[in-house]
Amino acid sequence: MSAFDRLHPALRYHIVNSLGWRELRPLQELSIEPLLAGEHALLLAPTAGGKTESAIFPLFSRVLEERWSPLSILYLCPLKALLNNLEERLGSYGRLLGLRVGLWHGDIGAGEKKRFLAEPPDLLLTTPESLEVLLLSVRAQKSDFLRSLRAVVVDEIHAFAGDDRGWHVLSLLDRVCAKNDREIQRIGLSATLGNPVELLRWFVPASDRGRRVIAPPAPPRGDADVQLDYVGSLENASLVLSRLHRGEKRLVFVDSRSKVESLAALLRAREIDNYVSHSSLGLDERRRAEEAFANATDAVIVATSTLELGIDVGNLDRVVQIDAPSTVASFLQRLGRTGRRDGARRNCLFLATEEEKLLQAAALLHLWEQGFVEPIVPPAEPWHVFAQQLLALVLQERSLPRHEWKRWIGRVPAFAAFPDEEIEALLAHLIAEAYLVEDDRGLAIGPASEARFGKRNYLDLYSVFDSPPLFTVFHGRQELGLVHESTFAAGASTEARVLLLAGKSWQVNHLDFARRLAYVEPCQLPGKSKWRGTPAPLSFALCQGMLTVLAGDEISPRWSQRAREALARLRTEYPHAAVGRTTWFPSADDGRWETWAGGRANQQLAAWVERETGAKCRADNTAVLVARPVPLVELLRANRGATLVLEPPPVGPLEREQLKFGELLGEGVLRRELGARACDAVGVEWVLGAETRVVGPGA
Repeated sequence: MSAFDRLHPALRYHIVNSLGWRELRPLQELSIEPLLAGEHALLLAPTAGGKTESAIFPLFSRVLEERWSPLSILYLCPLKALLNNLEERLGSYGRLLGLRVGLWHGDIGAGEKKRFLAEPPDLLLTTPESLEVLLLSVRAQKSDFLRSLRAVVVDEIHAFAGDDRGWHVLSLLDRVCAKNDREIQRIGLSATLGNPVELLRWFVPASDRGRRVIAPPAPPRGDADVQLDYVGSLENASLVLSRLHRGEKRLVFVDSRSKVESLAALLRAREIDNYVSHSSLGLDERRRAEEAFANATDAVIVATSTLELGIDVGNLDRVVQIDAPSTVASFLQRLGRTGRRDGARRNCLFLATEEEKLLQAAALLHLWEQGFVEPIVPPAEPWHVFAQQLLALVLQERSLPRHEWKRWIGRVPAFAAFPDEEIEALLAHLIAEAYLVEDDRGLAIGPASEARFGKRNYLDLYSVFDSPPLFTVFHGRQELGLVHESTFAAGASTEARVLLLAGKSWQVNHLDFARRLAYVEPCQLPGKSKWRGTPAPLSFALCQGMLTVLAGDEISPRWSQRAREALARLRTEYPHAAVGRTTWFPSADDGRWETWAGGRANQQLAAWVERETGAKCRADNTAVLVARPVPLVELLRANRGATLVLEPPPVGPLEREQLKFGELLGEGVLRRELGARACDAVGVEWVLGAETRVVGPGA
């Protein structure tokens, strides 16, 4: 019997006759038997590799075969836009089988949610934050809405695991299991990553069931058409895009919302049919853009990483990357957007607008050709998430015996590793600060929690990330999107303010500062919008790749003539670059220590040099800058091969703001968490063990 034959007969019938599929994709075939057997799994495939159906078909088969009661399947996504996109597809599969698929997030009306609680669907699409709402909802608890849950699918699990939302997801899943006294099958979906076995162990820390990574062989790198060009500016990039691949569908990735808007405006000025997609667009505006692009045949959609995930915009002809993403994994997801048609090749054209970004792109391609993909490393020491979960558990249970948290979230790997005495110290701190109170029944919500989080039914407690101060922009009754409040900086008159949003210019007619609303109308003037974001530091691996490109003399056939010339210029500017060593440039006034160790490692090294010498230091991704002469070589010689130990930095208001719920932590725990997260032990160890060449005075 084939794997396909093990699916429920009704599902097999509709796959062949209603969907018209002639065969399943490799991952879909490989997933059937282990998922039907109830195993936990991590499913890996490139974008558009059929991951969703690989999970859903076996689960729908189990619903039919084993007569699961609704609600039996939970499907978690990182983005509401991805949920909206999946609803139609999964809903159509469900209707063929007589199963209901529901959608639950912040944009869904109260009436629809009330109907779901009264008549649960078989599968619910939602976010972790909405699942938190369900766990804390009195109405959901009374209806036993989650009581019949048998399986959970976590889509784009790599996006969760790399930040604190991953710890939130694990906490939520353990709370659901504890509430139901039943182990729930866990299925994670991910693009290619560097450490799948470790990620699966993180996702399913302990289980009596089997757990496995399921991944078909990756397509050979040589099959992809990947090119790197240097254009020198965003305006030149728009010119290249206006002339290249006309008559085809092109998805252009840009790694900032402001640049997305600027490039879209430049393309519009060149009369190129284009659309915009990023997280700050209004839901309807974004849907219209994505649907219009999906139905177009000659158009460009300019997007941030939001379209890196599985949102369906139809078959693409081309992917273009402005500058470079910061990881190979991200590049692979974008590359996987193409090559879906029979006979089509995966492709990606890099257009670098700055020499530094050109070097980054060349390094990224070097790592890709070596077969490197970054491991996913969950954030260290998530004490603030633990504190948030303690408050959430107390709200959920109304009161909680002091050590009862272990039954609910004690299996979460990070929480299980916390020393008992430090947990007791945190509980004592929360009680002392009146975030919690304790009586004979256990822990209860204290007045400080009510004052800080109690507004709007504890809405601010549901998510582990903060939303920046944003204005909602309206044209009439149509919501266009969100912009940062700094867009409306003091000093400019209201009449002079012109926004750039959805690729168009908008004149601001009225600002309602109390409600954070901006009312606009279309105009032809050039505009600008602002969003705040801190660029993530580049990794040790990527910066070492940049050094490898600079220090070498190879000329990749993927580089255009312009890219070759620009990289040749860069190589002449770094004549001392050499793989396997660092370079120290002392001077009478200051010094530059080129480590190529990445942003986190260099920040640690800068703090170490400053502590040891008293000289002010700062760091970037490639170097440590020292404000006055220091005996760096002697310092390195004395510490060669040593393990660098740094005291965590002092904690002030700015440091507390780095972590949502950081205010719940005592200073010692907060300092330790921030210090652990700033650490790159691999990069620092490499630098301290490497040879250092001195160039200039003192050489």
